[in-house]
Amino acid sequence: MTVTFSTPTLETERLILRAPALTDFDVLADFYASPRAEFVGGPQSRELSWRNLALEAGHWVLRGFGRWTLVEKTTQNPVGIVGLWHPEGFPENELGWDLFDGATGKGYATEAAIAARHYAYDTLGWTTLTSLIAIGNDGSRRVAERLGATYDSDFTHERFGPMQLWRHPGPEALT
Repeated sequence: MTVTFSTPTLETERLILRAPALTDFDVLADFYASPRAEFVGGPQSRELSWRNLALEAGHWVLRGFGRWTLVEKTTQNPVGIVGLWHPEGFPENELGWDLFDGATGKGYATEAAIAARHYAYDTLGWTTLTSLIAIGNDGSRRVAERLGATYDSDFTHERFGPMQLWRHPGPEALT
């Protein structure tokens, strides 16, 4: 039996944001096995990567929102995961991004995060949004700054340790 869930598809100039799928597993496992995943629980095994893929899909089922797989329009290759997130242990709704190997430095995280943030504000009716960024994750901090987010407070996650909570401009500030 297959459980289905509804996930909207978003598009930007260069990206398609679509539901996480089983076909994403190998590239996701490669990401989580690499040093690139150091700020999000990696490096880790394929078995734990499988659990992360299930977590991404399950978040949509349990919360009605989640993170999308980013697909380059020109190549149709998955290049990351970006979206809305609020698992147990997170203080507020979050906008998060993880880019796979070879996808950094192209503006994909910023481009996709803008689309996800508009979805949160315009479709879900949210009025605030945060991003939790691990201490030392300068790349993610720079993305948050490009998005207009500002440092708000420190937060200690039970698994990931010390983090910074960055607050995004609300919908009224973006219009």
